[in-house]
Amino acid sequence: MTLKEFKNEIMEGIPSELPAKAEYNLNLNHAPKRKEILNNDEKKLALKNALRYFPKELHSVLAPEFAEEMELYGRIYMLRYKPKHKMYARNIDDYPGKSLQAKAIMLMIQNNLDQAVAQHPDELITYGGNGAVFQNWAQYRLCMKYLAEMTNEQTLTMYSGHPMGLFPSHKDAPRVIVTNGMVIPNYSQPDDWEKFNALGVSQYGQMTAGSYMYIGPQGIVHGTTITLLNGGRKISKEGEGLTGKLFVTSGLGGMSGAQPKAGNISGCISVTAEVNPKATHTRHSQAWVDEVISDLDELCARVQKAKENNEIVSIAYQGNVVDVWEKFDKENIYIDLGSDQTSLHNPWAGGYYPVGISFEEANKMMANDPELFKEKVKDTLRRHAAAVNKHTARGTYFFDYGNAFLLEASRAGADVMAEDGINFRYPSYVQDIMGPMCFDYGFGPFRWVCASAKPEDLKKTDQIACEILQEIMNNSPEEIQQQIADNIRWIKGAQENKLVVGSQARILYADAEGRIKIAAAFNKAIHKGEIGPVILGRDHHDVSGTDSPYRETSNIYDGSQYTADMAVHNVIGDSFRGATWVSIHNGGGVGWGEVINGGFGMLLDGSNEADKKLRSMLFWDVNNGISRRSWARNNEAVFAIKRAMELEPLLKVTLPNYTDEELINSIY
Repeated sequence: MTLKEFKNEIMEGIPSELPAKAEYNLNLNHAPKRKEILNNDEKKLALKNALRYFPKELHSVLAPEFAEEMELYGRIYMLRYKPKHKMYARNIDDYPGKSLQAKAIMLMIQNNLDQAVAQHPDELITYGGNGAVFQNWAQYRLCMKYLAEMTNEQTLTMYSGHPMGLFPSHKDAPRVIVTNGMVIPNYSQPDDWEKFNALGVSQYGQMTAGSYMYIGPQGIVHGTTITLLNGGRKISKEGEGLTGKLFVTSGLGGMSGAQPKAGNISGCISVTAEVNPKATHTRHSQAWVDEVISDLDELCARVQKAKENNEIVSIAYQGNVVDVWEKFDKENIYIDLGSDQTSLHNPWAGGYYPVGISFEEANKMMANDPELFKEKVKDTLRRHAAAVNKHTARGTYFFDYGNAFLLEASRAGADVMAEDGINFRYPSYVQDIMGPMCFDYGFGPFRWVCASAKPEDLKKTDQIACEILQEIMNNSPEEIQQQIADNIRWIKGAQENKLVVGSQARILYADAEGRIKIAAAFNKAIHKGEIGPVILGRDHHDVSGTDSPYRETSNIYDGSQYTADMAVHNVIGDSFRGATWVSIHNGGGVGWGEVINGGFGMLLDGSNEADKKLRSMLFWDVNNGISRRSWARNNEAVFAIKRAMELEPLLKVTLPNYTDEELINSIY
């Protein structure tokens, strides 16, 4: 397709004439069929909802076709309307339109749907099994047309994938406002999502899928690397690293696919189990995992050899992770670090698979006998936890990776509770590592995308970021020296580790000072013509972006971990401080109804206005979270917010007074 044809198809939006019916691409990794959740009246409503995108004269053809999709897939994806153009992050100048900011958003949307990036591209799902950019292809077409038509005096409003329309605003307002799954709290159970999604009125945006900020598995590689490095430091006896030590986990689809790459960067032996052969093939073909083994005896021999030779190697086990934990226990193979990163926020619809059943058989059971599937998953969770417990009794350090493993295991009746019957026996990685070591100090997953799509621009931004970090480290307090050193190590190895999948993107963990200085240096380089425009963003999994009691805010102990004021404040504050687009979601990461999370995107175009916006917005985006964490009496956050107030005289934050424990205990 030529560039002109691409632009014409974008500008066409939903075509007035019926496109040819699309062939179902068996070579792609497809979402499993969703269970039947609607009664006949609700199915009629779902059809009406889908058909409202099209003129009435097309309904006689589309109605039975959409009904067939509902029967085959459990959802109406409108596959006939999938566009002909290829999905990938093009040069920003290749997009039609009147607003450079809108073109940046179009670029990021296409990156999220790139076949090399998206988990289930035909179903418009980026990662996590159900993290969707849109509910159907009509929404994609309409959204892209609106973005191509809009000016910097308009804002596009997105309701769970549906483009509600363009509204008059002003140049300093966000170009797009995104919400996903923001249902009334009493309707946030898993089956509620299934029902509303099948009706076509709500969707699960995950964190960076429905907010157009996913950058492939690299987005989590850095956080996973930091987690493994600091997990290694926790178990280190004499300051030794991870050489020769074994990390066992599961999940190679979507974001979990980052684990073997992070294991290699951290310098350990990793075994990552995956039940879906297509996911395993994808990561192996992308060189994100070194070897694939499907025989347990062969796996044991290979791990023993790697231990003896102190190898750095990542191994994918094609099969269920429960078998690995149980086999390693039987063969007395010591596991140093253990976790799990299956999509257990979505346990009944493909996020976690039962042991002893083939992948194909499980997918059929999931759709045709969901209650039996649920029981099989619960049985597997109990076995999984029991096997982990045997290893931890021998010294393995196991941490919950924020995927709701311990939460769902506890609901299944697994032995994962602490003696008090309230807390889990294993910490969340945020409680033990990321919270006190990173989030409380303001360090989180800052990221950028080179909108030129040029690898040489990414290389230049890496160099700029590294120079800024070195400069900051020379003048930083001792408390944050390790965090900065880890980031310098990361950015120096970024090119050789071949982290790019999809857009020319990078991520590193930075605090407000680092983010502002790096972004300002990028904007200056753009102004000078040294690089093209840059799109800033972050994972919602950050200092301020997410209220999640089992993950991001699991190291908040004043009782406020169940409140969502911070995430809501974050998005509101970002929107009037200069963000190009903002988003707020229900359900990302750990499950529908378990979390509220918000994010942003910002285009740097080299202008003075961009410089002003980045300084205002990035400062708020980080310090909003630090102030909340300091009020919860997190000592590291108190240190960080005091330092922020010293650097910015206009910042005045309420600090907590500490209590005498003996006094409190004498009363109760």
